[in-house]
Amino acid sequence: MNEFLLVEQRGPVLILTMNQPEKRNPLTGNTAVPEFVAACEQVSIDLSIRAVIITAADPVFCAGGDIKNMQRYFTDDVDPADIRHEYRTGIQRMVTAIYGIEVPVIVAVNGAAIGAGCDLTCMGDIRIASEKAKFAESFVKLGIVPGDGGAWFLPRVVGPSKAAEMAFTGDTIDAQEALACGLVSKVVPHDQLLPEALALAERITKNPGQAVRMAKRLIREGEAASLESLLEMSAGFQAIAHKSEQHKEAVNAFIEKRAPKFD
Repeated sequence: MNEFLLVEQRGPVLILTMNQPEKRNPLTGNTAVPEFVAACEQVSIDLSIRAVIITAADPVFCAGGDIKNMQRYFTDDVDPADIRHEYRTGIQRMVTAIYGIEVPVIVAVNGAAIGAGCDLTCMGDIRIASEKAKFAESFVKLGIVPGDGGAWFLPRVVGPSKAAEMAFTGDTIDAQEALACGLVSKVVPHDQLLPEALALAERITKNPGQAVRMAKRLIREGEAASLESLLEMSAGFQAIAHKSEQHKEAVNAFIEKRAPKFD
């Protein structure tokens, strides 16, 4: 039984809810990492899952690392090499697992997303926020750096200038500023956050699952690949798509002026 994540599947949508609100839903000092990794692996093998929603129990989305737990690094018997190994085999495993999910990931931010919580937000494909949400890339305020890939994610989401401002000041921004800089695409009333996320997931999951998975993979590859490499991959994926039963059904339904029926 999970200690940190509530995992619920509603049809083709998997909802992952961080559920340690009394500790502000931290990502360290608990079982968050292995539970997230296991949930991501479930998505990879279960083709019935076509979208994922990541959210949290109120009132906080995620406070990042457990600050009290950081005091153990102060002792002389903790070697820097051990800390490096801990990051690589700990929270960074969660980062690559979430970023590597094959289906669209909607992050529904219900409250404060601080430090690694802000970076977790950036790992999703689509981000929506409650009016109560706030965000901070606050590592510098603790004299540390983003150890979870935030320096890679944040500039890609909000642009290099805004990312630098957030990372160098550690200042908190509210939901409306997050909307203005592109950190989230929508701000909704607090009690409408999960319904909005589910409605968006439903629009996504009406489409053929195989095509959506391949489209996401192309977007991911496009972040680093050359145009020539991406075009070659796109051609290969398109060949697979054109021979699929889902494509055949979609085309026939369009021509016959009816709603398609996908498995």
